Amino acid sequence: MKSGAWIVIIIGLFLLGILWWISGYNKAVSLHENTQATWAQVENQLQRRNDLIPNLVNAVKGFAKQERDVFTEVTQLRSQWGQAATRDEKIDNAAAMSGALGRLLLVAERYPQLKSDQNFLALQSQLEGTENRIAVERRRYNEAVRSFNTFQRKYFGKMFAKAAGVTEPAKYFEVAEKAKEVPVVSFE
Repeated sequence: MKSGAWIVIIIGLFLLGILWWISGYNKAVSLHENTQATWAQVENQLQRRNDLIPNLVNAVKGFAKQERDVFTEVTQLRSQWGQAATRDEKIDNAAAMSGALGRLLLVAERYPQLKSDQNFLALQSQLEGTENRIAVERRRYNEAVRSFNTFQRKYFGKMFAKAAGVTEPAKYFEVAEKAKEVPVVSFE
């Protein structure tokens, strides 16, 4: 082979190497951005829930004055959501809020006149829809986290993630231990 052919081969391999590097780097950045974007959607739905909570609490309060502990817990968790600074704090707070809202809805089950109130039914429907949206967004977020964390742990992925400055694995959105407990429903 002539020396000109070798130069073309070497330049071609060099260009392939550069394209491979750019592709890997861009994949690390894309996966990280996807994780950030899906987390933003989770936050969006959690904020929607947070905005609905005062209306739901006020609707239930009028009928269930003796259930102060549930209202206090929901109110405290709602304020903690606003004060949460990190993603991990927001994830923990959202899990706790899911459990508290479940208990709040169980309180509502004890008051038949509340269950027939149209405002309460509309709020409950909105909250249930929001909880479903949150579940969907949490699933999407966890899928994005899985993709990003898997890429980071792969041999070349680790190198590209480090080059892109995204070396911290993302935290999964996990269910709180309290939410795993089976709620007690009583019709007394």
